[in-house]
Amino acid sequence: MLNKFLKKESPITGLAGMGGGVVNKLLGLTVPKSGQETFSTPGTYSWTAPFGITSVSVVAVGGGGGGSSSNPFGGGGGGGLGYKNNITVVPGNSYTVVVGAKGTLGGSGGGDSYFIDTSTVKGGGGGTSSNGGSGGTYTGDGGGNGGDGIAGNGVDGAGGSGGGAGGYSGNGGDGGSNGSGGGGGGGGYHSGTGNADRRAGGGGVGLLGEGASGQTSTSGGNYPPGGTGGSGGTNGTSGGSGATGGSGGVYGGGAGGGYSGGVGGKGGVRIIWAAPGSATRAYPSTNTADV
Repeated sequence: MLNKFLKKESPITGLAGMGGGVVNKLLGLTVPKSGQETFSTPGTYSWTAPFGITSVSVVAVGGGGGGSSSNPFGGGGGGGLGYKNNITVVPGNSYTVVVGAKGTLGGSGGGDSYFIDTSTVKGGGGGTSSNGGSGGTYTGDGGGNGGDGIAGNGVDGAGGSGGGAGGYSGNGGDGGSNGSGGGGGGGGYHSGTGNADRRAGGGGVGLLGEGASGQTSTSGGNYPPGGTGGSGGTNGTSGGSGATGGSGGVYGGGAGGGYSGGVGGKGGVRIIWAAPGSATRAYPSTNTADV
């Protein structure tokens, strides 16, 4: 008789049956998410590891070398590209990121780009020399050296072309040469005389993972074109009138030389990570696109 007057309640559903989103909201939990962060302005930064993330993959490209304004007006070297996967991090801790500056007009080398320190993962800056700057080197699981710049013929400021940025599995092209393994092509080359000789900028390289290799033109008329960008990087520019060197492509293309030497492509660093239980993300090409 008593049972007739007692209200029957449905059993309480366990938290596990309420769905992960509801549980996390009730408990005030943050859910780890896959993501990425790109640093594309030269300088020094502090990056904080997100909640729940204990491993990251990083690519770093050094700045391209500037073109020389001293006879025989060598082109700048391309920046190196290095990548490293499975770098251990602690959620909430901060880590150093350095983005290398582009080599300046008239002849300075590009700056190194790296994550934590230069022994972890690094893309070295391209060099500058009147005889052609050396390509930057790299540190990491893989990558490629930047291409070397080449000297001009020294007639009326006829400058050499810049080297391409390094690739994910090969080197950037030297001035007048194609890149490999996704590297940027070297600046275009023309074997004429006078101040319409060469002096084009090398191609840059992208930060989204390995793509097609950059190319260059071995004959481009009076003002040969810049090398094409590798793996999504931008093209270098052609040398201009008045013996002006072309600029290197982004990221890391070496500049052409001349009376007014060109400017190298800036460096860059990109960090990617996957949430626990999500698909692996790793360079050179495993789920490296933005999410």
